[in-house]
Amino acid sequence: MHLPKLVVNDVSKVFKPIKGEPVVALDRVNFSVEEGEFVSIVGPSGCGKSTLLYIIAGFIPPTSGEVLIDGKPVKEPGPDRGIVFQEYALFPWRTVEGNIRYGLEEKGLSKEEIKNIVKKYVQMMRLEGFEHKYPKELSGGMKQRVALARTLAYDPDILLMDEPFGALDAQTREIMQEELLNIWRKTRKTIIFVTHSVEEAVYLSQRVIVMTHRPGRIKSIIDVNIDKSQSRIDILASPDFIKTRNLVWSQVREEVLKYYGAGSGSLL
Repeated sequence: MHLPKLVVNDVSKVFKPIKGEPVVALDRVNFSVEEGEFVSIVGPSGCGKSTLLYIIAGFIPPTSGEVLIDGKPVKEPGPDRGIVFQEYALFPWRTVEGNIRYGLEEKGLSKEEIKNIVKKYVQMMRLEGFEHKYPKELSGGMKQRVALARTLAYDPDILLMDEPFGALDAQTREIMQEELLNIWRKTRKTIIFVTHSVEEAVYLSQRVIVMTHRPGRIKSIIDVNIDKSQSRIDILASPDFIKTRNLVWSQVREEVLKYYGAGSGSLL
């Protein structure tokens, strides 16, 4: 029997503060992701995108429902899932090489294995010459490359990315998007990518999940049928890209207007 790589099954999450009313962050969320698929999640601020990602990562439990990976329920964080945050989350006392080595050392690999894997990802992320630099000596884009290299190096089955390029300038963000797409083509990792950018979601993904204004539910799941082997310029200029971007944006826009309490013609 075929099993999807990831199944989110009727997941709800309610936060209960010490004072005040409970907050329903997620309400009966259902979707599945195939192995090697790249899926992005978009929606208005506060719709529960990051909360959903942290539940998949095993950082927080759902109030109800379950997440299954290869048919097994997620109960806690595990090495089968790697997560990349918007904040670079690097160890400031470790060099670039040291940061990439960290997960490999935790796995107990030999020094020779670690050396070869670190070299591979230093080259893949174009970090040659910076192996002995510390995070404080790096630009934002280079820090995020290190964070991505560190996560990929220990070879998780699923890569979870929470607004990983959100803090970067526009030019660096475009470069990182291209690099991530190239890495996905090479590795065929299963990727779940949270972003506020509709254009970024459509450029990177095979499917885009649109979430509703809080409580977060699945509003729509949109297939992205675009030839990603083209150059970035050709992808962005293609009629298929423009059509899909506009479709996703129209779905997101409806929910953003609800978030601001606006009528259909009063904002955006």
